Amino acid sequence: MYWLDSHSHLADESFKKDPEGYLERCKENNVGHLLAIACNLEEGEYCLKLHQQYPYIDVALGYHPEDLQKYSQTDWNKLEKALQNKNIIAIGEIGLDYHWDTSYNELQKECFIRQINYANEYDKPIIVHARDAYEDTYNILKQYPVKAGVLMHCYSGSKEMAQRYLTLGKIYFAFGGTLTYKNSIKPKEAALSIPLDRILTETDSPTLTPQIFRGQINESKNVRYVGEFLAQLKGISEEELQAAVIKNYEELFKVKL
Repeated sequence: MYWLDSHSHLADESFKKDPEGYLERCKENNVGHLLAIACNLEEGEYCLKLHQQYPYIDVALGYHPEDLQKYSQTDWNKLEKALQNKNIIAIGEIGLDYHWDTSYNELQKECFIRQINYANEYDKPIIVHARDAYEDTYNILKQYPVKAGVLMHCYSGSKEMAQRYLTLGKIYFAFGGTLTYKNSIKPKEAALSIPLDRILTETDSPTLTPQIFRGQINESKNVRYVGEFLAQLKGISEEELQAAVIKNYEELFKVKL
């Protein structure tokens, strides 16, 4: 058994400056598998090269909601073509972000739906970013079901909202470093309410460092601390959580670890 990071931005400069050291620290902390999140085509190409060199690194690609205003139709055509690559196992992170700028919410919805359509056309699950937008995200996922499944990245909504999402079908929830923060009441309540067979662990590195290292740059090695905290929270052994996370990852992303 080992820990698994289902969301790490490995195209970030914090990783690029010392990839060997980064991955060695993962091994030292029993982190055996990573999902690299690429938020644009350039990051996608970089992460696919990582996958070729390190097969235990998977790749997801999608246009992040904060960047949507800069993309042309040509950019969308390039994304759709890139998503046909079988080594891209998911589309993400995609979704809605109403935290900083709400002036282009309708564009965010339109682009979210567009990428859901790609997911259904190419039979890939999606990884969803939903910041201050859980209600609209739920409504879109209800109206436009994703056949291959959905992973709610860094879930911080209520337990009641989580139960609503679960009614939509193949929905999983990933928890990261924010779960360990002292004032993170909702994520803890949600994690307790969500069945074990719908939970994944993540870091969102280089951000959202667990409480024990808060203030430092986050790394995938720290998913271990998220997992240890989550296992204790749910009253199960670390090995039981590891086994569940690996199984959930395999089922959602249709891979064999």
